[in-house]
Amino acid sequence: MTTHLDDTARPADPAAAATWSGPETAPPAPPQEPDAPAPGTGEPKRPLAARIWRGRPEDPRWARPAFLGLLLATCVLYLYNLSASGYANSFYSAAVQAGSQSWKAFFFGSLDSANAITVDKPPAALWPMALSVKVFGLNSWAILVPEVLMGVGSVATVHASVRRRFSPASGLIAGAVLALTPVAALMFRFNNPDAMLALLMAVACYLVVRALEDGRTKWLVWAGVAIGFAFLAKTLQAFLILPPLAIVYAVCAPVPLKKRFSQLALATAALVVSGGWWVAIVELWPASSRPYIGGSQNNSFLELTFGYNGLGRLNGEETGSVGGGGGGGTGQWGETGWDRMFNSEIGAQISWLLPAALILLVAGLVATRKRKRTSVTRGAFLVWGGSLLITTVVFSFMAGIFHQYYTIALAPYLAAVIGMGTGILWEKRSEIWVSLTLAAASVAAAAWGYVLLNRTPDHLPWLKWLVLVGGLAGALGLVFAGRLPRRFALAAAALSIVAALAGPTAYTLSTVNSAHTGSIPTAGPAGASMMGGGRGGPGGGGFGGGMPGQQGRQGQQNGGGLPGGTAQGQGQGQGQGQGQGQTAPGGQTNGEGGRMGGGGGGVGGLINGATVTDEARKLLDTDSDKYTWAGAAIGSQNAASYQLATGDPVMAIGGFNGTDPSPTPAQFKQYVADGKIHYFISSGSGGGAMGGSDGTSTQITEWIEANFKKVTVGSATFYDLTQKATGG
Repeated sequence: MTTHLDDTARPADPAAAATWSGPETAPPAPPQEPDAPAPGTGEPKRPLAARIWRGRPEDPRWARPAFLGLLLATCVLYLYNLSASGYANSFYSAAVQAGSQSWKAFFFGSLDSANAITVDKPPAALWPMALSVKVFGLNSWAILVPEVLMGVGSVATVHASVRRRFSPASGLIAGAVLALTPVAALMFRFNNPDAMLALLMAVACYLVVRALEDGRTKWLVWAGVAIGFAFLAKTLQAFLILPPLAIVYAVCAPVPLKKRFSQLALATAALVVSGGWWVAIVELWPASSRPYIGGSQNNSFLELTFGYNGLGRLNGEETGSVGGGGGGGTGQWGETGWDRMFNSEIGAQISWLLPAALILLVAGLVATRKRKRTSVTRGAFLVWGGSLLITTVVFSFMAGIFHQYYTIALAPYLAAVIGMGTGILWEKRSEIWVSLTLAAASVAAAAWGYVLLNRTPDHLPWLKWLVLVGGLAGALGLVFAGRLPRRFALAAAALSIVAALAGPTAYTLSTVNSAHTGSIPTAGPAGASMMGGGRGGPGGGGFGGGMPGQQGRQGQQNGGGLPGGTAQGQGQGQGQGQGQGQTAPGGQTNGEGGRMGGGGGGVGGLINGATVTDEARKLLDTDSDKYTWAGAAIGSQNAASYQLATGDPVMAIGGFNGTDPSPTPAQFKQYVADGKIHYFISSGSGGGAMGGSDGTSTQITEWIEANFKKVTVGSATFYDLTQKATGG
């Protein structure tokens, strides 16, 4: 049953009808929303329980239970084996811990509760996790369950948007595609900012489509608010979809042109306020009484936004980064180009249904080409499809820092396009071009699924053949979908959908069954994302063309190289086995830390942190209440590992990369003279991480090594900053 609003009907609302340009006689007005009384009747709303369980009165009986079942299944899937990842990315977990201990650290996004330096992102993504930890205590579930709920919310949002314009089945398909996308299953169980970003971007698209329905200002303003808060999660990446959203509304909204632009101005103001209030406070706050802005070189959030986290990501010139892109198609963060989303680095994360989505997007626009300017159905394709295309293009050609998990931003858009495209084409399947297009989408999904599965030949080697044969058989049935009895046509469609989702489902199940830790997680089984276009082995190879510090597949090896080709880390492993060097909840370590030399993390800790032994933890805990910082370490991951293990503030010298000029050598010496820092945790590499031979981190390290007593605990080296070395 088709239940989307008819684009040719005169609106029932008098205000909307005033701008009507269609025929005077039109089909009956569409059904009202299920929670609203019938026009003119004054009938009360139905009970809440009935609205939740039954849904729209015109829906088939299975629609709402199926939707609730989808949300429940998504939640169960994402919660499964959740604690295996421990603290996941210790960089953000340490900031969450700090935020649960100090409201000042909470507000600024400080890495430690003593507020030495912030993370290199704004703090909005940390706030839900910090509140959860404040209520439930510091543990893996308290940190990661909020991310799971964001995943469930994203699935619900995509379903709701597609369902409003199309059939219940279309909404379910869209929701299932999102839930079963491998990179979505990865990041909605991980504590990087991308989970919140994906949710808020999906909400923004939903709200813009709502605004296209009746031209109400409130929907567009709320969309601006959503994008503003997304900016506070991951800065300028939130603005990628602004051009298509603004253009589509300016062209397609069912209100006069002047009002459209005034509404867009109000939405822009809402965006600036919702995203700018925190920035204004930080920039106006005296620098001497707030933490240093991590990732910046001048202690400025605006510099961080437009430099390291902004234009630098596009052109590869990130000041303070461990390395930028090289342009010309190949850089230190992987190969760029039109096929980047499909290559061996990225393809298995997101691209399973991308060829089919592009086919369905074009077909959806063709199918709606004759509809009036204000067609909401076409507008929905333009909103979600435009967001998909612009994000894909930017990701494909950006020369700066780029990690595979960034592609979660594509997942909601891709899922919505798949749901909408299948929905509108299924209604028109009696037309030969439509049935052939449905078949082509099925073939594309099956063929590309075969290619991706063939990249990991040891993982379920039989599955690729089932995907290929099932997809081709389903496509053959879809060719005749308009002529077959309904049950046979449905069987062909179901076979095509199952074949298309089989590959990503297998990779998603592998993802949720593995531990994921460190700064650069990837989804799927071992070898699913080889860096540098396949150079090297699973997980990476050398730095040339690969990603600095690229983390390998869970259960295999990290293998990625740091600048100069230095190998990093020992691997991630299953559960709490050969994991990266970070202390898991309860004090259990996740395996071998990525160390260079014998120190506590070193440059290898740039990505993966450090192993913290019980002896090292006890050393830092000794008299820790007498000091502002129990210790200090080069690089945020190293500091975070010790802070999570002890619960005490640990200063991250140089921020994430060890390249930030915080603290300066003079400031650090003053902290030591004032008795604020107990121990310095040596990197064991004789230098300051990525700071260079004359960088701040190196200068501080050399001064400490020359003047203070060395304390060795196992393979880790500490310097007691309260005791001068003999002759120092």
